[in-house]
Amino acid sequence: MSTDIQALQAALRAFASEREWEQFHSPKNLAAALSVEAAELLEHFQWLTEEQSRSMPDDKLNAVAEELADVFLYLIQLSDKLGIDPLDAARKKLRLNAIKYPVERAKGTSKKYSEL
Repeated sequence: MSTDIQALQAALRAFASEREWEQFHSPKNLAAALSVEAAELLEHFQWLTEEQSRSMPDDKLNAVAEELADVFLYLIQLSDKLGIDPLDAARKKLRLNAIKYPVERAKGTSKKYSEL
């Protein structure tokens, strides 16, 4: 596992411990919190056009960055609680997606792998 990820996990553990929040950080609760934060991230894009979503003003982009950080931090905490290396899991998933979505069949389409 990346030392950066391990350091972030340790910092999150310390942050929660100082506040006696470990009691609330079950995998179920962390997954729920992750979902809520992902919805808050999505809220910043609600009602925007495709073009607007690609060229957000700095203040809006900063708010999106904060929500993105919340999602990332909960994901890191959840992976820590479950003993999953998130980088390893992401690499494995990318390899699996390459099999499910071969370039020659998936290029230029948004179809699900089962429809290719």
